[in-house]
Amino acid sequence: MLFRKGIIIWLAVSWLALSSCTPSSVRDAQRVVAQADSLWREGKMYGVDGGDSATLAHAYHTLSSSIILPSLQGEDEGRLLSCYHYGRLLRVKDNPVEAMQVFIDATHTRTRDYHILGRVYSNMGSICHLAGDFPLSYDMYEKSANMFLKNGDTLNYYYALNDMAFELAMLSDTSFIHITKKIENECSDKGVNAKILETKAEAYYRIKQYDLALLYANELINKYGNYPLGLLVKAQIFSNCEQKDSAVHYANLVLLYSNDISNTHNALYILTNDDSTKDIIAIRETAAKRSDLQKSLEIRHGKVSQAMQLLGHDLNNKKDLKWLYFVLAIFVIIVMFVGMYIYKKHRKRILLSQQVGDLENKNKKRTKEMLELIEEHCSLLRTSPNLKEDLYWKDYDKMCATIDKQFNMLSTKIFNIHALNEKSFRLCILTLLNVDRKTISEMLPYALNSVGKLKDETAKSLGTTGKNLRIFLLELTLKK
Repeated sequence: MLFRKGIIIWLAVSWLALSSCTPSSVRDAQRVVAQADSLWREGKMYGVDGGDSATLAHAYHTLSSSIILPSLQGEDEGRLLSCYHYGRLLRVKDNPVEAMQVFIDATHTRTRDYHILGRVYSNMGSICHLAGDFPLSYDMYEKSANMFLKNGDTLNYYYALNDMAFELAMLSDTSFIHITKKIENECSDKGVNAKILETKAEAYYRIKQYDLALLYANELINKYGNYPLGLLVKAQIFSNCEQKDSAVHYANLVLLYSNDISNTHNALYILTNDDSTKDIIAIRETAAKRSDLQKSLEIRHGKVSQAMQLLGHDLNNKKDLKWLYFVLAIFVIIVMFVGMYIYKKHRKRILLSQQVGDLENKNKKRTKEMLELIEEHCSLLRTSPNLKEDLYWKDYDKMCATIDKQFNMLSTKIFNIHALNEKSFRLCILTLLNVDRKTISEMLPYALNSVGKLKDETAKSLGTTGKNLRIFLLELTLKK
């Protein structure tokens, strides 16, 4: 006992000693980060407008490799800032792969600087967008919005919400309307309003509602001048509608006012195919320019795709860790359940009357055993790395037959109650397996924020509620 107290006192003294002195290299790194932060607040970038990029890189590596104790919260915040500023610099230097790794490191810090974390997730969302992974980009922007909301930063929160809506627009998902309406009802900022118009113009163009797309593109241009995305949307619509003179006019304006290579690439496509005023040589020159940009876009896409692999690996690792926590939690629950079960079983042996019918006991035991078998089978399927193949997910009829075979004619029982459509029936199966909402969204596929609504509508068709849908399905499986 005395020895244990001595160890505790020694650890406490060591902790205080480490907390009271910071190595000079760490202090130097913190000063560099403070300078980078100061430049950033002036609208400048360390390594571009001042300072040296190698110095910032050294500061990042120093703070990343230092041991952060819980009492040294300032050092952890310094680490987060070094990740943010160095990650931004790497993006400017066209190195999205290292930038993504640095931003991932930022998400692993223990700081509560939600403002910087919001900006970190926003940068990660931008890289996902460039890679064309719009669902994952949506998830990153959603994390960004949550960070800004925690920080009370409503303006950046609305910008992040619009980013989420824009990713839905890229997916031709009309649920972007709910997000833009929320922003319009709660925020009157001019900059946010411009971004909402961008989202609406792009979204309605993608779902081929050209009248509305032109309405918002015109509003964008009228309010904010020659807005590149508004000009591009108009050029694309006119090109699709065979109004080639107008398409060429706006495509030329895009080249004049946009610095974005994707916008320029799209504009050159229109000029290559729709400009009847140019001779064959001029058209070939335009096509050659577009070909050069195509190569640049392919190089960029290759880089951001590598960055996406890093993010995917990190997310999968986090997911695996969650499963570890889940398994440990289940183990603890099982131990507690077994302990309680043994205790209750002992009491029942003393208190229960001998007159309880054998048949009733057998029925209860059978029901319980069946439920345990069903839960065990659900768990095996849910944790299978080949869930889609196990369920014959791509062959609907075979999937129904498989569910009937493995779950006591459940498919037939469901359709006897109500003739569900394919998507609602698939939702029922995933709900029975107790699959998480994100996986449901990916497997259906269906918008993540609309899964709850679909679940409520499906449950209502079966005469229950979304909250009780799984219990209802389990009971239905147990019925003869």
